[in-house]
Amino acid sequence: MSKTTDSAAEVLLEKRGCAGVITMNRPKALNALNLSMIRQIYPQLKTWEKDPETSLIIIKGTGGKAFCAGGDIRAITDAGKVGDRLAQDFFREEYILNNAVGTCQKPYVALIDGITMGGGVGLSVHGHFRVATEKTLFAMPETAIGLFPDVGGGYFLPRLSGKIGYYLALTGFRLKGRDLQKAGIATHFVESEKLPALEEDLIALKSPSKENVADVLNSYHMKCKIDQEKQFVLDEHMDKINSLFSASTMEEIIQNLKQDGSPFALKQLETINKMSPTSLKMTLRQLREGASMNLQDVLTMEYRLSQACMSGHDFYEGVRAVLIDKDQVPKWKPATLEEVTDEFVDNCFKSLGNSDLKL
Repeated sequence: MSKTTDSAAEVLLEKRGCAGVITMNRPKALNALNLSMIRQIYPQLKTWEKDPETSLIIIKGTGGKAFCAGGDIRAITDAGKVGDRLAQDFFREEYILNNAVGTCQKPYVALIDGITMGGGVGLSVHGHFRVATEKTLFAMPETAIGLFPDVGGGYFLPRLSGKIGYYLALTGFRLKGRDLQKAGIATHFVESEKLPALEEDLIALKSPSKENVADVLNSYHMKCKIDQEKQFVLDEHMDKINSLFSASTMEEIIQNLKQDGSPFALKQLETINKMSPTSLKMTLRQLREGASMNLQDVLTMEYRLSQACMSGHDFYEGVRAVLIDKDQVPKWKPATLEEVTDEFVDNCFKSLGNSDLKL
């Protein structure tokens, strides 16, 4: 029946009915994704994709608090500081897995119940179906730790309506519950307590097509009444987001926010001023370029950026300030946007030759 259902295992891989079910099982770490989990999920996903008896992939997290709160940043930081290969291997293999999700030939259903950030977004957003609940909390908070919204953020963020993806990427703004579906990050919205029943209904399908899977998800979505009348959290600000975040440089965006001077604009300015200037410039260019690239080219670009971050200063300083010492006062170098030169940013995007990510 099952492959791995050992409760101590970091990821559980089970064949249930027509479905291959992936369960991230590090509840104490909010199911943060580490390299050993990636190395278990990827080959199993590829096997199920080819298996005629498997019609569907379901991915979920245990513990009730998180789908997956992100990549195991602590381990990457420790590795990067001493030049350990993990700082290359983690990103390389994570992005290969993100691409496998994005190109999966079988319907792929991510039950994004609870915290879904960074690496957790990469395991879900590129799949066919993403089911949010009232407990879902989404963010791409990387600019606050000297990184950039990777895992294919350069692909999916600029494709959200208007400039919402740019806003989410640069500010790390958190979306909750039904707002994920309104923003286009989730495809469906279902009560958290209904997920076990939904999963059973999916598993019971006989050789389902993508349409059959969609029908089941749609029926649960239609029955869900939570926050049905609620306005999208960013609705009233969309005009401002679309105009203020449409500039082609970070300096212009800052200028736009200052000139606008509304409480909303000034709040965004305050948030952006706390972020790594290097990360902000890298991220804006990543999204602007990613807008016209396919997922594979975006992930190749992002791998280059990941390695630039590993050899730089701000990532280690951001992790120290936010995750280790928790003083929330990172000392960015360079400290201002003006000091981050175009030449420096250009270098971050340069080919790594033989070390480039190949998909």
